[in-house]
Amino acid sequence: MAELIFYAGTMDCGKSTLALQMDFNHSARGRSGVVLTRLDRAGESVLSSRLGLSVTAVEVHDGLDLRKVVVERLSLGGRVDYLICDEAQFYTETQIEQLASIVDDLSVDVYAFGIMTDFRTRLFPGSARLVELADRTQVLQVEALCWCGNRAIHNARTVNGEMVIEGDQVMVGDTGAAMADAVAYEVLCRRHYQSRTTASRAKTAHISSTPLPFVDDEQQG
Repeated sequence: MAELIFYAGTMDCGKSTLALQMDFNHSARGRSGVVLTRLDRAGESVLSSRLGLSVTAVEVHDGLDLRKVVVERLSLGGRVDYLICDEAQFYTETQIEQLASIVDDLSVDVYAFGIMTDFRTRLFPGSARLVELADRTQVLQVEALCWCGNRAIHNARTVNGEMVIEGDQVMVGDTGAAMADAVAYEVLCRRHYQSRTTASRAKTAHISSTPLPFVDDEQQG
């Protein structure tokens, strides 16, 4: 039987890499699939990973009927054995319901990949609906790490290097170094999320502007 499986994790845990690997594995076994994504860091209509791999994908926008995409391909004589749905947290609740319908009515496997919560630690609507409807929800085993080395469980948004907890839920950025007037993201453990201690802030906090009271050998003599 076909299944709807949700692979969830924080940023930097390899979701897109796994999505690409899964697409490769299935296509290598003669299965025919469709890759979908939304707001990928590399631009429109592409699924990419930070390892430098990418494939062409169908760009999902709010008005796209995912069931219709599959039905049209089937109606033209094509095969659709599976869907790879990356950045699924950005899909609408209706689109998640369409994915469930594709599984149940068309017997197509759906593998969805996404972040569970936003920068405010609130569930994305798409992710919440996936948890409610998926046959299985699997937390990815590759753990993202906070700058302190502990497991990172929160996605923090920074602007000009400072963590923010207000703003639009969806704002495209990346996990690279923050630049002036740029939005960036960083994964943090709960302790450092709560204290708003990002890697840059932690580095600053450990650098004292007051010279340490070192005394050289000549002064000691």
